[in-house]
Amino acid sequence: MNGLDAVVDAQRYIKLHCNDENFSRESVCTSVGYSRRQLDRLFKKYLQMTLCEYIKSVTLTESAKCLLETNENILEVALKSRFDSHEGFSRSFAKRFGISPEQYRNKQIAIPLFTQYPANHYRNMKEEKVVDNTSICTVTPVFREKRKLIYLPSKSADGYFSFCEEVGCDWEGLLNSVPEKFDTAALLDLPDFLVEEEMSCTACGIEVPLDYDKPLPSGYKKAELDECIMLYFQSEPYDNPDDFGEYIGKVFRAIDNYDFERYGYKTAYNLAPYMNFGAETNIGARVAVPVIRK
Repeated sequence: MNGLDAVVDAQRYIKLHCNDENFSRESVCTSVGYSRRQLDRLFKKYLQMTLCEYIKSVTLTESAKCLLETNENILEVALKSRFDSHEGFSRSFAKRFGISPEQYRNKQIAIPLFTQYPANHYRNMKEEKVVDNTSICTVTPVFREKRKLIYLPSKSADGYFSFCEEVGCDWEGLLNSVPEKFDTAALLDLPDFLVEEEMSCTACGIEVPLDYDKPLPSGYKKAELDECIMLYFQSEPYDNPDDFGEYIGKVFRAIDNYDFERYGYKTAYNLAPYMNFGAETNIGARVAVPVIRK
């Protein structure tokens, strides 16, 4: 097993077993047959953080979800998250998310939850691997009333990786922490009226109800969107997580080949952003295109 494969296997083990009672750094190392020192070096090489830092990011994100989804008190959440005390947990939580556990539970504001991207996905996307051109893509219209868009624009990005290189990779976890969101965080192609001078049309964002008025994270903006239909294109689920780029490509091809007018639609890129939600094995790849009835 090479170093990259070891990191990916370790990530997979952490994702599956991080909530197990006997989970530990040692159990992660044992699962891939590497010492902690070796795995620390590999995590630093491929993910820019040590194994301990990675596990803590995962654990604190799980604890944030627990704070919103359960009535467990802070000490119970701390112990469940493998912290020895309320104080130690609160310090680590505040350092990671910039807010105390108590404040987060009460205010439910956006925080940068950690997203566990497999270390080999960047390589696979760059290689643009093609697995199979045969595909099924469903198309579902979803009516959206007037609403707000919370978004983070970029200066020069023109895709996912250049966007992350410019603004960082915390945006997905942060936006997905907003309970009021209509759907998960997406990479956006902004409509012209939201593209400021010397800015790119590439952004990230979520749609929320019109009355959403919570504080926005630094750099984020909000705008009102007129009602329209979001036409969701969705691929079939898939088995191999490494094939995510291929399934996103299948959805793009389906959109390119779709006869909007034949089915009574007209694209409305002036009303709302084009939204790329990425891909998940159990759901497939999803992209939403703004349209109106002809």
